[in-house]
Amino acid sequence: MTQPCIFITRLIPDRGLALVKQHFHPDVWSDEMPPSRAELLQRVRGVDGLLCLLTEKIDAELMDAAGPQLKVISSMSVGVDHIDVSAATARGIPVGNTPGVLTDATADMAFALLLAAARRVVEGEKYVREGKWKTWHPQLLLGADFVGSTLGIVGFGRIGQAVAKRAKGFDVRVLFHDPSAELLHGAQPVDLDTLLQESDFVSIHVPLTPETKHLVNASFLAKMKPSAILVNTSRGGVVDQTALYTALKSHKIFAAALDVTDPEPLPMDSPLLELENCLIVPHLGSASKHTREMMAYLAAENLIAGLKGEKLPNCVNPEIYSR
Repeated sequence: MTQPCIFITRLIPDRGLALVKQHFHPDVWSDEMPPSRAELLQRVRGVDGLLCLLTEKIDAELMDAAGPQLKVISSMSVGVDHIDVSAATARGIPVGNTPGVLTDATADMAFALLLAAARRVVEGEKYVREGKWKTWHPQLLLGADFVGSTLGIVGFGRIGQAVAKRAKGFDVRVLFHDPSAELLHGAQPVDLDTLLQESDFVSIHVPLTPETKHLVNASFLAKMKPSAILVNTSRGGVVDQTALYTALKSHKIFAAALDVTDPEPLPMDSPLLELENCLIVPHLGSASKHTREMMAYLAAENLIAGLKGEKLPNCVNPEIYSR
């Protein structure tokens, strides 16, 4: 039996790669940087299975470049906004993702950013390293209290719910906006305007879709309290970064903390990097060793199932199986 041809677009953690190698002999892109578009189009030609990351654009052109024998696209991510799922569905290709395993790690990161922005941790660390710390001062780097505040969660899926669960230990009032979500962890459902007007902290947990692109825009930010803090651990495209810069620069809101940007990496000439009240980290939401190992393992399981003609354990377009 001929071995299927597989391309893995980056060197994924050992647990996932070892699982794939138990069954197949994949072609693995081993450079630290992702393949260029031209290289990607070349390397996918003739492949039966593709395991990708969120750094690759998997569109109709790429699927056609791969050829009609392409059986499965597996992404080591929860979000699949980098994949044209409709194009894959039209071609009968199942698309796999890795939900669930990164919920706690991403919720932890959201909470870390909430607290770091509130208490100006990064500003304080920079203040020390720059030799500015001369004495204790009662007005030095005053931040916001988290205990007893109101936390607004936009998007109440697994990660949003995990953030609400963590907030219970801080005696925080939790509001959420998500018409399709159930009541959990004492959180109160409200409309978006109410959430923005009443929240001291706003944490974003929605997928990037045409409807949520630039959800956080000038109008959204204008409804927040001047003392409020925005945290985004979802996707960079959910935030209009020009509007955010204006709001932060003019102190329309107190601060923002971003784990994700648009584009990634954020160009060094981005005006957001000029602001002391904007904390930016390089997409670390799922960056714990255990979480990334599990993501790689689930991505490998999806890839193997698709190549064997079996249903993917985690499929974002399961309607292809009812054809």
